[in-house]
Amino acid sequence: MAKRNSILANLDWITVLIYLFMVISGWINIYSAVYNEEHQSIFDMSQRYGKQILWILLSFVLATFLLVLDSKFYVTFSNVIYAFFILLLITVLFFGREVNASKSWLVIGGFALQPAEFAKLGTSLAIAKLLSAYNFNFNIFKKQLSMIAIIALPVLLIFLQNDTGSALVYAIFIIPLFREGMSGLVLFFALLTGILFVTSLIYQPIVILLSLIILSFTVVLFLRRKWGEVLKIFALLLISTIVIWLVKLIFKFNVQDHYNTLLISSVLTGVASLVYALYKRIAHVPLVVIVFICSVLFTFSVEYVFEEVLAPHQRARIENLLGVESDPLGAGYNVNQSKIAIGSGGFSGKGFLQGTQTKFDFVPEQSTDFIFCTVGEEWGFIGSAVIVVAFLFLLIRLVILAERQRSVYSRVFGYCVASIIFFHFTINIGMTIGLAPVIGIPLPFFSYGGSSLWFFTMLLFIFLRLDASRLEQLH
Repeated sequence: MAKRNSILANLDWITVLIYLFMVISGWINIYSAVYNEEHQSIFDMSQRYGKQILWILLSFVLATFLLVLDSKFYVTFSNVIYAFFILLLITVLFFGREVNASKSWLVIGGFALQPAEFAKLGTSLAIAKLLSAYNFNFNIFKKQLSMIAIIALPVLLIFLQNDTGSALVYAIFIIPLFREGMSGLVLFFALLTGILFVTSLIYQPIVILLSLIILSFTVVLFLRRKWGEVLKIFALLLISTIVIWLVKLIFKFNVQDHYNTLLISSVLTGVASLVYALYKRIAHVPLVVIVFICSVLFTFSVEYVFEEVLAPHQRARIENLLGVESDPLGAGYNVNQSKIAIGSGGFSGKGFLQGTQTKFDFVPEQSTDFIFCTVGEEWGFIGSAVIVVAFLFLLIRLVILAERQRSVYSRVFGYCVASIIFFHFTINIGMTIGLAPVIGIPLPFFSYGGSSLWFFTMLLFIFLRLDASRLEQLH
């Protein structure tokens, strides 16, 4: 009894109240999005709001169960839980049901389960277990391989299910790793990879190559801080450009445009600078050269990945977002209708059950991935701002809780929880207002579905249980 009372006393009730607010607000908007006058009972199991009531009640039971379990249970069985969810991911590949071109659902009786959601929980526990080991060191190659394997295995299995959206969430684990001492270079390379992928879809490869050359020069010069060498290199670049242009005019070489001319001169300048740097044994140059070569190879591989790995509807959505192609009646239809719905809400909204865009099904997936457009239409800017602030407050609270942990395990898991919720919140709302590609991930605690609600409930309340035992020694 004393232990149970200590859990209730140490439980962070502020986070619990935010959770309850979000879950109830989510149900209200699901009810409004799919409201049917012929089925007015909120417990009507033939309607989504009736089913969501059941999921919510069961999630409360699940949360209570997670709080009753001893906190050391999660530490002890982290790898077992991870292995169990990996097994579920493998099972889906053989016995899963295909929905929206993604084979990611297990149907058990009348209930559909999406293991890809829960695998993020298992991965978070496994990461926390590995990083909290007494002999863990980011500089040990064997430990690095273990970390990569923990994250890469579920990503590979989810990619095989053709569920790219769920797989992309795993990129956010870089935040807890960075918090625990991973080199900032990894974060830099991750950002560089993302930038290269996007820019390679917008601009010609020659423009990307030229930019990479200039960036490489800039980095080396910044590290050297010898401005005389800066002038020499730019003088060499200018002279080589003039010489190549003259050669082109005199011998009528087929250099099609100014970009090609500048690219050739930049490459020649780069080679000359590299020879000079190696001769002078200038530090950092080999690393910059390796990064440059890898960036060039990645740039030329983007087209293959874009055409062969991504599904046609995913390619169309990304192209529509980046402005490469405009298809308001096709790939861009969902986002277009969502923005119309949100914009029509104005400052204070149309009122509960008064949304015309959502009421007449103008917005596809309006109770799942696009639930936020219901908030925008019926509750307006005020309601949307309240939801955004609530999420921000929850994220800040989770970071505060993570930082006060005495156990490395609890801190790492706390950052995993905050990072996953942050990714889902940012991308989901971003795609409903046209700032992110539509990749089909739910809004935490709001979107319709038992898998999503149970996953986020488990994620949050396991951390709250660990936080309630923060004064205990976890191993």
